[in-house]
Amino acid sequence: MLWLKAMHLIFMVTWFAGLFYLPRLFVYHAMSDDPISHERFKIMERKLYFGIMTPGMVLTLIFGVWMLMDYAWQMYSQGLWLHIKLSLLVLLIIYHIVCGKWLLDFKHDRNSHSHIYFRWINEIPVFFLIAIIILATVKPF
Repeated sequence: MLWLKAMHLIFMVTWFAGLFYLPRLFVYHAMSDDPISHERFKIMERKLYFGIMTPGMVLTLIFGVWMLMDYAWQMYSQGLWLHIKLSLLVLLIIYHIVCGKWLLDFKHDRNSHSHIYFRWINEIPVFFLIAIIILATVKPF
């Protein structure tokens, strides 16, 4: 069971690293004004999203569901914390997908947001991380 938890946490950290960095790349991409930079950011964003973030998300979900099936399901009916954590996870997956939509907008030169917009967007994963970690460790409900 501890190996499952370790794998879950390793890939969660990998996923969050991408969730923190991709919007920061969007900030710089939105600020750039030369074609060479635009192409460089497109490559970096694509590799981060498809090479690190998405595999991190998928493996986080696989190990999380595995743990849920193995032992947490009994706790699922006993505590509200897991319901809230899973709800936040759904919202985080939606955020991940929206990041993919912004990636496609940049790829096709359709971005309509400023670097300031992406600076604010860049803060969203922090709140998810804090809430999920507190729910998983403290189990306040």
